[in-house]
Amino acid sequence: MDSKNVIAAISLSAAVIILYSLFFQPNPKIVKQNLEEQKKIQTNTDTPSLDQAENFAEITRDEALTQNERIKFENNNIIGSISLKGATIDDLTFKEYNVKLNNNEKVTLLNPRNVTNGYLIESGFVTANKNIDIPDASTVWKVEGNKKLTNSSPIKLFWNNAQGVTFEKHISLDNQFLFTVKQKIINSSNKTYSFYSYGQIIRNKVPDISNFYILHEGLIATLDDELIEEDYDDIQEKKFSRTAQKGWLGIGDKFWISSIIPPRGKEFKTTFDYKNKFRANFISTEGIEVNPKGTIQETIQIIVAAKRVNVIDGYAENLKIDKFDLVIDWGFMYFITKPLFFGIDYFFKLLGNYGLAIIAITFCIRLTFFPLANFSFRSMAKMKILQPEMTRLKELHKDDKMKLQQETMALYKREKVNPMSGCLPILVQIPVFFALYKVLFVTIEMRQMPFYGWIHDLSERDPTSVFNLFGLIPWDPPSFLMIGVWPILMGISMFVQQKLNPTPPDPIQAKIFMFFPIFLTVILAPFPAGLVIYWTVNNILTMAQQIFIMKRTTVKTA
Repeated sequence: MDSKNVIAAISLSAAVIILYSLFFQPNPKIVKQNLEEQKKIQTNTDTPSLDQAENFAEITRDEALTQNERIKFENNNIIGSISLKGATIDDLTFKEYNVKLNNNEKVTLLNPRNVTNGYLIESGFVTANKNIDIPDASTVWKVEGNKKLTNSSPIKLFWNNAQGVTFEKHISLDNQFLFTVKQKIINSSNKTYSFYSYGQIIRNKVPDISNFYILHEGLIATLDDELIEEDYDDIQEKKFSRTAQKGWLGIGDKFWISSIIPPRGKEFKTTFDYKNKFRANFISTEGIEVNPKGTIQETIQIIVAAKRVNVIDGYAENLKIDKFDLVIDWGFMYFITKPLFFGIDYFFKLLGNYGLAIIAITFCIRLTFFPLANFSFRSMAKMKILQPEMTRLKELHKDDKMKLQQETMALYKREKVNPMSGCLPILVQIPVFFALYKVLFVTIEMRQMPFYGWIHDLSERDPTSVFNLFGLIPWDPPSFLMIGVWPILMGISMFVQQKLNPTPPDPIQAKIFMFFPIFLTVILAPFPAGLVIYWTVNNILTMAQQIFIMKRTTVKTA
């Protein structure tokens, strides 16, 4: 890889970002207008509030799980319980995922509301009528029938308000991550009531997040085909509210998603806000009347899932959830990122190791760019052969820069050499590089996946360091000194590759380019090991192709 081309490519990428911000960034007036429209929606709605007076003393998780009676649930993927106080899903653990590598502690996502990191999902009906009692967070529900929720045994919860109205919840669980909640109201009184269905995700505090610009973690929704992403700090500053005809809402972490799909075919209002806790909720915009001796029913779906691509895409397709696949943050280059993931996943199923799959996809990428790289390397080979002639011209016309430029351009034209041709393959490969980084960073399939030797997690940095002789010295270097074996191999491959390229005529420039492999080694050392392996193998394949082209390229100078 020509270092000059890398610098040119990085500069061009920066230019693209700047041009985008100048010409394509939303007009501030339009943004302000949209915010005003949202405020109108908030003030004009006559739906009842979901705010509840809560007074919970903070306790430990174990205490919280034994404080109230619970209904346990379990399938092949998740295990947990539903609190009968409030009928909330507030205890969920993923059975297949460990918190840390070589640690049997499983990832727990949902926690009771009176725990520090409380995180729960609740649903039901609210009403604007203050003369009727409705279940809230303090209501204790009763169980009828099955005492455990599994994929083959649904449960039924009910509560009577002593005014002739019975509230029921029929909850079923599939074999993955889907809860289906059928909410029912049976009116045995002689009065007519109007109710609004709702669903709400509550999170007490900001979790440990990556704080990295390529990934959104926080409140998320798609409303009428539009993707909405709000960071935690944004919601702490301002409330978001919008009415939609279709969509879903949730709170997303790097690898996990908690989401609610409102009843289909009915308008609802989605709100993200912060009132000492984060809330993502929906409420139907039109009340449903239940007549004397009448019954009403609404169905919502709740998905609390690990962001496995086949699972998320499966729910999006089978349940016809609009744009639900966007819970995985593929980024604006999803048209490259997602196919790249499927390519790596294909080779993983073939070879049984994601590291080998990355190497295999590297070969495929090199084959794809082979004709383009051939053109570039022929030009670079000619440039290197022309180096003595260019040095002669520089010496001959050292006092006449205009004449030197004319003679140099004449030499390029005579030998059919384009000095900028080396940039094109680099520019084409930059999106692939970032797409692969995105795949390694956001897909749970890559999480804690080993390679060979000391690489036990391809999604994390190389754990070795040259500064403790790769573990021979009993000392843990600080993170900025963690420069492992694979980053060093990558740096060496870049240095050797640089030697195959024409040497810059300017001595200062030549020294800068000599330092460039060291610079990139330090910069890329914290990157996922899988990405560094890709870059190293790509460098080796590039060198092999470049040497082959150079041996076949000759230039006659006159």
